[in-house]
Amino acid sequence: MITIKDVAKSFDNQEVIKRFALEVSQGEIHILLGASGSGKTTLLRMIGGLTSPDEGKVLLGSENVLDIHLRERTTRMAYITQEGGLFPHLNGRENILLPAKVRGLDETTQYSRLEEMAQMVNMELSFLDKFPQELSGGQRQRVALMRGLILNPEIVLLDEPLSALDPIVRASLQRQLKDIFKKLKKTVVMVTHDLREASFLGDRITLLNEGRVVQTGSFKELFHNAVDPFVHEFVRAQIPVEVEL
Repeated sequence: MITIKDVAKSFDNQEVIKRFALEVSQGEIHILLGASGSGKTTLLRMIGGLTSPDEGKVLLGSENVLDIHLRERTTRMAYITQEGGLFPHLNGRENILLPAKVRGLDETTQYSRLEEMAQMVNMELSFLDKFPQELSGGQRQRVALMRGLILNPEIVLLDEPLSALDPIVRASLQRQLKDIFKKLKKTVVMVTHDLREASFLGDRITLLNEGRVVQTGSFKELFHNAVDPFVHEFVRAQIPVEVEL
């Protein structure tokens, strides 16, 4: 589904992504894991065609993502950010339906999809009459997710979508995300710095450090078969220390 071929990217003469390759299979939930500044978001933006690599290319199937027309690209892929990117002057319902209206979907299809998405993310329809500033953080992310899925994209790209939420809401949304993506059989690439989130959601994890891929594999492979001291250090740094109560 997604093939990253020897991509590299620099900003202001600073190498943000060092040359590397990666493949994400159709229907896979792939996690880009790493500390802040490791290149995760830049890589995600290159997959989405929002940032051009200096070297190499990103393919969707056999097509270079940059050669795909913007309208088609934004139909095939949803990009969901930490803040959700909701328009403050539109209520939840209007935010969600905006991509469908722009594409000219008939109203019956629009509202059928809206109700389906609301049920899937456990969102009461009455809350969709509220504006983003009237919603909680978890509700805003549910609205953003519904908007991202309204056109039934093949690929969903998520950039730290849950990092600003409190632990209870975050855990609830993690469970819902996992159920949604498995049910809809979406190809997902998600950025996070949270090891627990990566291990819970990801089929495979790519750990990045300073713009390079350190290791790709399942959580168990990273935990038990670290190929680099950084992997061992990163994984164990997020395991709670034993506290005597």
